[in-house]
Amino acid sequence: MFKRMSWLLLLMLSLVLVFAACSTDEDADTDDQDDTPETEDAGEDTDDADGDEGEASTGYQTEPVVTYSFFNAGGTGRDINTNETELGQLFEEQTGVNFQLEHNVGDVNQRVGVMIASGDYPDVIVPDSAIDALYDAEAFIPLDDLLEEHGPHILEAYGPYLDQMKMDGEIFWIPFGANVNEFKPMANIDQGAFWIQRAVLKENGYPEVTTLDEYFDLITQYADDNPQIDGMNTIPFTGLTYDWRFFAFSNIPNHLAGYPNDGGVMIDMDTHEATVYADSEHAKRYLQKLNELNAEGYLDQEMFVMNYDEYLGKLSSGRVLGFFDYGWQFGDARNALRDAGDPDKEFMALPIVFDEGIEDQYIDPPAFTGNRGAAITVNAENPERIIQFWDNLVREENQKLIMWGYEGEHYNVDEDGYFYRTDEQIALMQDESLRQDIGMTVFEWDWPRINGSFSDGNAVEPRRQPEVALAEYTESDREILDAYDISMFAELFAQPQDRPWYPAWSANIEQGSPIQIFEERAEELQKRHYARIVLADPADFESEWEDFVNAYRQLDVDEYEAFFTEVVQARVRGEW
Repeated sequence: MFKRMSWLLLLMLSLVLVFAACSTDEDADTDDQDDTPETEDAGEDTDDADGDEGEASTGYQTEPVVTYSFFNAGGTGRDINTNETELGQLFEEQTGVNFQLEHNVGDVNQRVGVMIASGDYPDVIVPDSAIDALYDAEAFIPLDDLLEEHGPHILEAYGPYLDQMKMDGEIFWIPFGANVNEFKPMANIDQGAFWIQRAVLKENGYPEVTTLDEYFDLITQYADDNPQIDGMNTIPFTGLTYDWRFFAFSNIPNHLAGYPNDGGVMIDMDTHEATVYADSEHAKRYLQKLNELNAEGYLDQEMFVMNYDEYLGKLSSGRVLGFFDYGWQFGDARNALRDAGDPDKEFMALPIVFDEGIEDQYIDPPAFTGNRGAAITVNAENPERIIQFWDNLVREENQKLIMWGYEGEHYNVDEDGYFYRTDEQIALMQDESLRQDIGMTVFEWDWPRINGSFSDGNAVEPRRQPEVALAEYTESDREILDAYDISMFAELFAQPQDRPWYPAWSANIEQGSPIQIFEERAEELQKRHYARIVLADPADFESEWEDFVNAYRQLDVDEYEAFFTEVVQARVRGEW
């Protein structure tokens, strides 16, 4: 404060001298000096003083810095202020906005229920699975006018998707990721797959594995030969069935039949008609296979009762031979296995289908998910400042900082303008604490952002830049890649077919509507009956299956299928 007062006195003395010596320029000098010192020279003296005021170089704000509360109901991370990171500090300087982050712990529905009952909401919410409840409670403000006035970069990036983002004719949240420029496929598998411990493949000479029977034959034989791993009982096959992540179990028959994740329905490629598969022959076939494995002692006995953390703990232990899941759901376990230093205990993704001749569709086609995102609540004051922050965030130069880091430090650029990383930079970017300090882990997801490629042709996400993926492979990775005569793990999988409606599950479904009630009740039935079917004595399998089908068909399946048929066919017509 003393420095600021001294600076003001010096400025006032200078003004007196200027007026005395240059009275003919009075108007010009008065206009120049009318601004406050903080606004006139915010880039220097403001930071040296209180640090709470400043003028953004982007032109977004000239007001004091404001901190908004930000609740993430779905993601994990550190509960910090964004300005505690390098990028957060930069974005605060550009916009004058900081966020106090809080991530959900425990039952999200209970936490959100308390918010709704009290009407006390954080300024920004990433509602995840509670999005319908919060929307129904009118917790969100419409964003259309705010975007028109303060969000030019958001509107440019999300332009083709604006209609998909609307509920009842208005936009209430900004989804995570608009595809811009060229679509960049994954070099590695981060979506659904059957995963297998690498030791199983290595023991069998890296065989080609395509069908479900081939997959389980490998696993069960290895389990017979290795009943224990590092002194612990081997777990031949497990799965994730906990809470809202149950889809990682219920979606499996759909994938085995050669369909991507469109939710609870399969979409006919010719007629674009939607059909449920929960009680289909595909589901029955898979559940019967698990029933047989359970009877023979090859199925994890805790699969239907363990929580998410327990599931990750098992995968990290090195004694699980196989499971199905979406790659993004077990990243912590994958990192733990790699850090443990035994590559044979790491997992490899396989495109398993029921039978030879079925083309797998595990890799997602270009898609936009409009029914998830970040929303501003009715409690937020001056919501335009939040929009300005988000708008600044999606600018290409800031997206490069978030995704790639700093040029020359975290990545290099070759003579053709192509981004790449050296071995040292790859090792640097594998340091999660460093990425957290920079702010990359804070801003790379759960915020408005872009997907695809930058205007210079580089992939937005480094993991989609083939040269980066290739450089990140370990000696063990390359051994397996060479054995299968591929350069990247995704090459084992079929390319995605064109599905302009994808994903069907992203349709906006109103809370309390017949469709929403159907999904809720259908999931309850599946959770209850699927466990009984799998764990039943094989002699009781048919009766348990029939009990489920009878209960499931009490629901209005026809209305549900008709709804998604109309959604898909409308999207094919270009109507969102």
